[in-house]
Amino acid sequence: MDRMKIIKKRLSMSLQSVRRLDESLCDLPEHTGLEEGDEVTHGKMGSDGESDQASGTSSDEVQSPVRVRMRNLHQRISNEDINKRLSLPADIRLPEGYLKKFASNSPPFDKPLSRRLRRTSLSEIGFGKLETYIKLDKLGEGTYATVYKGRSKLTDNLVALKEIRLEYEEGAPCTAIREVSLLKNLKHANIVTLHDIIHTEKCLTLVFEYLDRDLKQYLDNCGSIMSIYNVKIFLFQLLRGLAYCHSQKVLHRDLKPQNLLINDKGELKLADFGLARAKSVPTKTFSNEVVTLWYRPPDVLLGSTEYSTPIDIWGVGCIFYEMITGRPLFPGSTVEDELHLIFRILGSPTEDSWPEAYSNENFLSYRFPQYDGEPLVTHAPRITNDGHDLLCQLLQFDARRRVSAEAALRHVYFRDLGDKVHQLPDTTSIFSIKEIRLQNDPGKHFPAQRELAMVHRMGSAPPEHFLPEGVSRVLHNAPLSS
Repeated sequence: MDRMKIIKKRLSMSLQSVRRLDESLCDLPEHTGLEEGDEVTHGKMGSDGESDQASGTSSDEVQSPVRVRMRNLHQRISNEDINKRLSLPADIRLPEGYLKKFASNSPPFDKPLSRRLRRTSLSEIGFGKLETYIKLDKLGEGTYATVYKGRSKLTDNLVALKEIRLEYEEGAPCTAIREVSLLKNLKHANIVTLHDIIHTEKCLTLVFEYLDRDLKQYLDNCGSIMSIYNVKIFLFQLLRGLAYCHSQKVLHRDLKPQNLLINDKGELKLADFGLARAKSVPTKTFSNEVVTLWYRPPDVLLGSTEYSTPIDIWGVGCIFYEMITGRPLFPGSTVEDELHLIFRILGSPTEDSWPEAYSNENFLSYRFPQYDGEPLVTHAPRITNDGHDLLCQLLQFDARRRVSAEAALRHVYFRDLGDKVHQLPDTTSIFSIKEIRLQNDPGKHFPAQRELAMVHRMGSAPPEHFLPEGVSRVLHNAPLSS
């Protein structure tokens, strides 16, 4: 009888010990990080670290070996682990003591991080706070925003701070909302990176990576006479970034040299997504008041609101021509003037080349003269045969006949860039290929040519004053047209 009482008492104590351990495990985070085959020993850890026999002590004295293992795991977390976990730049400076704090709060690295914990973690590092960035110089000002050159205290790198003023009744402009929502999901080597968003009562500040200049400034700096090889490198990067946007169902809708940013390496990135729209299927709800006039396709100029990715392709063709020649292709002052320039240079549309034009009331009302047009090579003598072929495919009247960005990347014009450029991951620059480097632009070496080119960009000099690449003769007293 006494023997039976002893057995029952020991069994009861054993069950209590198991119950206490179960309760202590419930106090741990949901994910413990144990792998298959890991063993949990039911026992109490003594002060010397050795295991004691389980006894009827209180549950506060029981310390799970899982906790010990988790603590040891946290101690092994490095800055690199946190950078990967939160998608941070490799050169970021984490606040003192943050490593230990993150280790104690974060779930195991093989489990997802909750959105709330991610936001909290980024805020503790310094993201989303104005004091994290130092204003340096004012770069420009527009209707809704002012752009400053700045420096991040987290990385010591230069950044671009786009301050968007918030109206009391209207709030943030729709262009800012679009830009933020789209850029958060666009990750590509040829699309500008949005680093941070800061929201205060009076303004919304977007923190972008800093690039030295835009394509228009680049053209001005080299006297509008670019190396033909550099034109090819820039065009490829433009098409590469655009092909990615289109694959993500995003239309940029405002391609122009001022919205293409370039750094010292020659990396070109699409910027200013204020007019961009996400799009999956053709719709009639889009506005035709998009794209700067000189880069707007004829179908949109005539009022079309049913458009898709070809709206961006026309702009690529205009920019290609501008890089080759140093001057805009269709510098119209009004919609009618823009259409007139297009038809005078490319020839009037026919029922074969663009049948929809002859059922468009706007087109018929303008009563444009009939133009035969000329080969574009007569206006751009430096362009190669392959380049001319690609340019013609980009500048088709009928939107359905324009080449896609993805197909344009495979055009024979880019053959001398090699096959490796087509095998790069989205976030890898083409300059990671050692054979690809910018060449010296010929316009930088000839001050007289550079001055004349600047005059011509303002519309005062005829194209015959532009010399082919490699000509060393300096122009003197070149006559200007009226």
